[in-house]
Formats: sequence, C-alpha cells, structure tokens
Amino acid sequence: MKNISVIGAGTMGNGIAHTFAQSGFKVSLVDISQENIDLGMATIAKNLDRMIAKERITEDDKTSTLGNITSYLDLKEGVSQADLVVEAATENLDLKLKVFGDMDQFAPAHCILSTNTSSISITQIAAVTKRPDQVIGMHFMNPVPIMKLVEIIRGYSTSDEVTATIMELSKQLGKTPTEVNDYPGFVANRILMPMINEAIETLYHGVAGVEEIDTVMKLGMAHPMGPLQLADFIGLDVCLSILNVMHEGFKNPKYAPCPLLVNMVMAGKKGIKSGEGFYDYATSRKAEVVSKSFL
Repeated sequence: MKNISVIGAGTMGNGIAHTFAQSGFKVSLVDISQENIDLGMATIAKNLDRMIAKERITEDDKTSTLGNITSYLDLKEGVSQADLVVEAATENLDLKLKVFGDMDQFAPAHCILSTNTSSISITQIAAVTKRPDQVIGMHFMNPVPIMKLVEIIRGYSTSDEVTATIMELSKQLGKTPTEVNDYPGFVANRILMPMINEAIETLYHGVAGVEEIDTVMKLGMAHPMGPLQLADFIGLDVCLSILNVMHEGFKNPKYAPCPLLVNMVMAGKKGIKSGEGFYDYATSRKAEVVSKSFL
C-alpha cells in the first residue's frame, strides 16, 4: 500500500492523515470544506511543531510529512488512486452510508474501504457496497499521532486477507492493532461509555461534584484523566451518539444516556470543541470547573 485517502479533515481525520504521512505514505485528505482542510492542515503543522520542540522529530521530518499530504474537495478525485480509504466523517449513520456508497463507486477495485467509526456496525456500512469483503473498521484512538491502539473490526463479510493486511499496516504505523468483532461499541466504547455515563449519572443525582468525581477516578483507580474531563475531550455529542448506538443495538436500558448528557448536548455544551462541557475551556484547553450547578 502506497496511497491512502482520508475522508474528513476534523480531529480524527487530520490525526490519521498526520500519522500515515509521517510514516511515509502518500495521503489524500478529502473534505467538503476548504475551511476544514485549512484548519486540519494547520493542526497537523502545530502538532508536528510540538514534536520538534520535544526533539522527537526534525524540521526535515515536518517538511517531509506535510509534503506527503495533498488535499481535495472532490471525493471522486480524492479516492481515485487509493489503495486504502479511511473514512473519518461525522459519527452519523446516514452520512457514512452515503460516503461508502460513493467511495465504492469511485475507488479502484482493489482498494480497501475502512471506517474510523467508534460504534456503528461495519456490516451495515459494508452492505451498501459491492465489496463487503473489503470493508473493515480501523478505530484509531484520540489523539491519533500519540495513542498506540487501533481497534480492527471485522464485519460479517470481511475477508481474512483484508484483516491481515490492515493488521500489518497498523503495525507499520507504529500502532498496536487489536482485532475485535462487529457488535455495538466494539470493545473500547462498550466498556468506556457506560463508565462515562455512570459518572454523569453520579453528578446528575448529586452524589458528588465534577472535580470530586474525577479526582476519585484519577487517584483511586489510577486513571490519567477523570471520566467527565475525558468526556469533554472526546466530545459530549460523540459520547451521546455512541450511547444511542449501543442502546438501540442491544435494546438494554443500561446503555441509555443520562438525561443530563442529553440536555447538555441539546444546549450546545459539547466539551472542548464548544468551549464548555463539564469544564470551562473559554480561555484555554486547560479544564476549569464550570461555576454553575448541573442539577
């Protein structure tokens, strides 16, 4: 594999493009918005500068990485030479089905189609293509350039050959691929999201405050980040979407999102991306406790 197309220049997409480009692959970064592409490329450059400051890479490495990325506003053009496509669009089923239908039409016959979805069925996505055996999940962790894990999710029809290829490719990126099967939430979010949801329930019922809940989990359970701060980092809208997928998929009330989470997302409080969630990020990315009550 030489040519990688990444669909979506947002937080996950630009991180995935950065990782492939830094590993020497030619990357086509595709988005419908030039503003999104510009922001994504600026984020990649900023993250590379951080790596230079930490003496992990050189200025030449930065130049080479950025030189490996070409941006496109047209999906057909952006995937026309791809050996692998990694879809990293918004976590919305209808959007992903539309994107995969188009990618199946425009990408070369040999191309593997993958999705960075954190919860949506690979089998359902693959069903809109004429190559379901070549569709697979590549769930990278955020921030992509730093986190080692990649969940490799096999759909019902994903071939052994495609799975082996993507497992090996992930290793070439310096990642640790872990193969899982196609059920709502896969492994990472099936375990993580109920914990985050329970932390929100604990706040909702007034058992403790935001800082107290996060402190208990950091100091008592050795978590590097408390669940409420982590939810802000992931995006409260993303957390809600994943919980809804699991609730619908399993029909089990234990996955029902907390009403507080639902209300915060409806109010536009989505965490770092909106400037406020359980913490206030108005002045910087540093978490400051929101002064108002959540009850």
